[in-house]
Amino acid sequence: MKNLFFLFFLLCCHLVSAQEKFTLSGTVSAVESGETLIGVNILIPSLQTGTTTNEYGYYSITLPEGEYEVFYSSLGFATEQTTISLSENIQNNIFLENDTESLDEVLIKADAEALNIRKPEMSVNRLSANTIKKIPVVLGEKDVIKSIKLLPGVTGAGEGSSGFNVRGGAADQNLILLDEATLYNSDHLFGFFSVFNPDAIKDLTLYKGGIPARYGGRVSSVLDIYQKDGSKRKFGATGGIGLVASRLLLEGPIKKDTASFLVGGRSSYAHLFLPLFDNDNVAYFYDLNTKISYNLNDNNKLFLSGYFGRDVFDIADSFSNSFGNTTLNLRWNHLFSEKLFSNLSLIYSDYYYGLELSFVEFDFDSGIRNFNLKYDFTHFLSDNIELRYGLNSIYYKFNPGDIKPTTESSGINPFKLTDKYAFENAIYTEAEIELTDKLAIQAGLRLSTFNRLGQDELNIYENDNPVAYDENLDIYQKATPIDTVSFSRSETIKSFANLEPRFSVAYQLNETSSVKASYNRTAQYIHLISNTTAPTPFDIYAPSGKYIEPQLADQVAVGYFKKFNNYSFEIESFYKIVDNRLDYVDGADLIANNAVEQILLNGEARAYGLELLFRKTEGKLQGWIAYTLSKSEQRTPGRTPEEIGINNGDWYNSPWDKTHDVSITAQYELSNKWSFGANFIFQTGQPVTFPNGQYEYNNLTIPVYEARNSSRLNSFHHLDLSATWTPKGGEDSRLHGNSWKGEWVFSIYNVYNRMNAASISFRENTDINRNEAVRLSIFGIIPAVTYNFKF
Repeated sequence: MKNLFFLFFLLCCHLVSAQEKFTLSGTVSAVESGETLIGVNILIPSLQTGTTTNEYGYYSITLPEGEYEVFYSSLGFATEQTTISLSENIQNNIFLENDTESLDEVLIKADAEALNIRKPEMSVNRLSANTIKKIPVVLGEKDVIKSIKLLPGVTGAGEGSSGFNVRGGAADQNLILLDEATLYNSDHLFGFFSVFNPDAIKDLTLYKGGIPARYGGRVSSVLDIYQKDGSKRKFGATGGIGLVASRLLLEGPIKKDTASFLVGGRSSYAHLFLPLFDNDNVAYFYDLNTKISYNLNDNNKLFLSGYFGRDVFDIADSFSNSFGNTTLNLRWNHLFSEKLFSNLSLIYSDYYYGLELSFVEFDFDSGIRNFNLKYDFTHFLSDNIELRYGLNSIYYKFNPGDIKPTTESSGINPFKLTDKYAFENAIYTEAEIELTDKLAIQAGLRLSTFNRLGQDELNIYENDNPVAYDENLDIYQKATPIDTVSFSRSETIKSFANLEPRFSVAYQLNETSSVKASYNRTAQYIHLISNTTAPTPFDIYAPSGKYIEPQLADQVAVGYFKKFNNYSFEIESFYKIVDNRLDYVDGADLIANNAVEQILLNGEARAYGLELLFRKTEGKLQGWIAYTLSKSEQRTPGRTPEEIGINNGDWYNSPWDKTHDVSITAQYELSNKWSFGANFIFQTGQPVTFPNGQYEYNNLTIPVYEARNSSRLNSFHHLDLSATWTPKGGEDSRLHGNSWKGEWVFSIYNVYNRMNAASISFRENTDINRNEAVRLSIFGIIPAVTYNFKF
């Protein structure tokens, strides 16, 4: 093995030093705003090579000495062509104009597609802010989360549900990053809206597999979202006024071409009209996006970004609920040389959940808070070797719950669930290497550690077993602690360490097609303690420790990728297994439970499937068709031969198993004034457990349930349409002395009024003395109109 590494090192050295070479580097930005651009293709057709800008708009490529035509190409912008005479290292900062007709468009498009075809990256989807804004959604509000649910391998739990599921994984297995800060809840109003203001978003990338080694902490996916930096060249505003919510974003230079600011806010206000209908209930949200960027010089940039969001839910002054995220990130980009780029980040993230029950006179608060230090390096060794490495340290504080009486006469005693603390560390390295003109690999290794730090009153159980099994009744019960011990914060209760290898390879069959494969192992040390199918504000996050093992996932995927004319086709197959997936004993009580280990059992999960994506990326008609055929299961066998486990130890459908998932989305530009959008969604119904019998005991009717998740709700589907009218063909009009662009968006959600079942409950109908099933549907047909503006 050592000899192989030595030979690999010699090969890299040979590739770097075989010929005298020089480096072309710089940043790519938009002319209008000075905003750096992510994923811009930098192409050198004469050498049939190229690169792309990173998440901060920086690029670097090393080439042999000579004169070259270099093309800078990005969707939505005109291609920029420049001639470079490379006899020394050159820094070339480029500004791209908004999209216009460009010379050599066909040539450059073909070269860009070839670059993407041979890139060793798969199971990755990217959406621009413009694409998201063209997709019709409920209530006319453009939505990041609902947009990614139109991609293959991504589903949701239905209407009015939070979160999303990727390749048969649970919602808590997704790492959601906003400007590198972790978000623990991605939705407003229980899933009706997402927390992402579409006007503030620059770029998003969803990794479903082949996850790079620089990401860690979750076992299903990574959703990486970057906010705009704010215009460094002129002041501007973007916003929208809708039926239930409005938004406004302001940006502009603090010092032209050097420093900028961005501040954006959103709020819903439908609750203001409820008193007109004698309705005392309240449900609304608000959020705030902020960012300041400052270019110290060509080699140093500072960014300070933040997000604050809250949801408020009141029922007739008897129940009050408030929850949301807070993040803050200070980042420093430093260029050590034209080949070595670094980013240092200090990040604070907080998720808060508060509940006030006026009728019983107490408050309940819980949440999770972390402090994160990241230091990442990108090393452009040569034109065919790019190396990334870095470290990451996260300190966690978990607040499972704090109960406080609101009045002295409430009869409620103050009660604080035990806070928990943890420290997660990781170092990683990954390399992207172009071995030949047709073969490229990406290999990485991440070493992660997790220390469960000391806490007050940790329960001790006989044989370290917090769950007892009654062989006579065949049920699991809470074990009785035999002792409690307390640890100082500096002590470690339990520690874990995991090596997480990542590998992907791409082989280019010809100029328009390639085959790719990937493998990744990921570890997840924090768990969402919930017995619902989708995240809710009642959910509690808990760290791995003495009684809870970290989740470990292994995923393999293979795929075929083809680009032709204005179309692309992708087909991928994946298989994923997850160890230590938590399951809950029957009758588990999660609310205000100070010993959740007493109701949890370690199980395993698996998911496998086939994904197809057919896209049209050019012309008046654009869009995609996505289809996923998949299976997601889990099981929890007994710990001993005498135990029955969960569901008799058999595999059963996970709550997010969707056999068939079809999404069709299209945008058609009829003229400068009118454009249209449509999307259709079909999904197999969500697995559920129904009662299949009952018996009488002490004058009580006791239901008997079928095997876990062996039934399903009806299939879920709906069609949405939108029409966008831009007055005066999109030309600027002078309004109040400003350059103003406006558009009206008319949308219809669920055109044919499909009443999709969000749930089915059972009750006794006393009029006919029979049990009956009751379907709950959230939405029927919903028309909406929104006015968007920009100046």
